[in-house]
Amino acid sequence: MNASPTGAPGGGGLLVVGDVVTDVVARHAEPLAPHTDTVARIALRPGGAGANVACWAARYGARARLLARAGADSADWHRAALQRAGVDAVLRVDDEAPTAVVIALVDAAAERTLVTDSGAAFRLGPADWDEALLDGVGHVHLSGYLFFSAPGRELAALVAKAVRAWGLTLSVDPASAGFLRSHGVPRFLSDVDGTDLLLPNEAEAALLSGRSEPARAAAELSARCGGSVVVTLGSGGALTAERGEVTARVPAVPARPVDTTGAGDAFTGGLLAARLAGANLPAAAATGCRAGAEAVAVVGGRPEEG
Repeated sequence: MNASPTGAPGGGGLLVVGDVVTDVVARHAEPLAPHTDTVARIALRPGGAGANVACWAARYGARARLLARAGADSADWHRAALQRAGVDAVLRVDDEAPTAVVIALVDAAAERTLVTDSGAAFRLGPADWDEALLDGVGHVHLSGYLFFSAPGRELAALVAKAVRAWGLTLSVDPASAGFLRSHGVPRFLSDVDGTDLLLPNEAEAALLSGRSEPARAAAELSARCGGSVVVTLGSGGALTAERGEVTARVPAVPARPVDTTGAGDAFTGGLLAARLAGANLPAAAATGCRAGAEAVAVVGGRPEEG
C-alpha cells in the first residue's frame, strides 16, 4: 500500500485494527451431554473478528492490512495464514500473554456458542500504533473488541483521531452483546460517537438502541451516532439506515449452513471491500450478504484457502 491516503469509499486500501484468535471449532450433532462425552468434529482454525474481516475484504478485492497482537506461541502461524489470504499482516508479538483462544461450540443447526480467552488480544494498545499504517488507506475498521479493554479503548481513540486528521472514514463492529453488557451501553455509544459506519448484528442493535424491532433499532442508532448503520439479520439479510431512516432492506443469499462462526465478519469484509470499490451502501450490503453466505458454508471464520 504505497499510494497516498484517500478520504472516502471508492479509493485506497483497508486498515483493520483488531484481534487475531486461535479458533477451536467443535461441531456436535447432539446436544451437549453434561458429566460425560459428546461426540464432535473438532478443527483448529486461525480466526479473530478483526483478522477475519481483513481476510474476507481481501477475498472480495480490497487491499487489506491488519494491526493485531498475538502471543509468541503462535504468531508465526497466524502471520503465515494472513499472508496466504492476501492480508498485509502487522502483528505485534506478545512475549507475556498467549494468543487469544475461542472455543466455538456449533450445534446441529450450525448456531455457535463462544467460550473466550482474550489473551494477547486485550493487550493491543497505543504502544502498538504507528501512523504509517495509514499509508495508502482509504478506510479504517475497528473491531469492537478493542473497546472492552483499557489499552484497546486508548488505541481506538488514538486511531479515530488519526483517521479524522487524515480525512479518512471509520467503521466499528460492536462485536459482542455479552461484552457490551459488561462494558456498558452508554460508554460504548460515547466511544463510537461520530463513527461513519456502525455494523451491529440484530442482538447488538437491540441492546444499543433499546429497541427490539430491527428497523427501529437501525433508524435510532443512525440518528444517535450521526453516521450510517447496517444491521445484520442472519438469514433475514440486512438493513441499512442513515440519518434516522431505514434506507434499504437487503435480502440474504440462500445458503446451507455448516458453521456460522465468522459470518458477520465475512459480511463486514465484503461490505467494506465493495464500499472501497465505489458501491453505495445498499449495494455494498448485498456484497456483504454474499460473503456471509459463503462463510456459513465452511468451517471456521475465514475463506477457504486454495
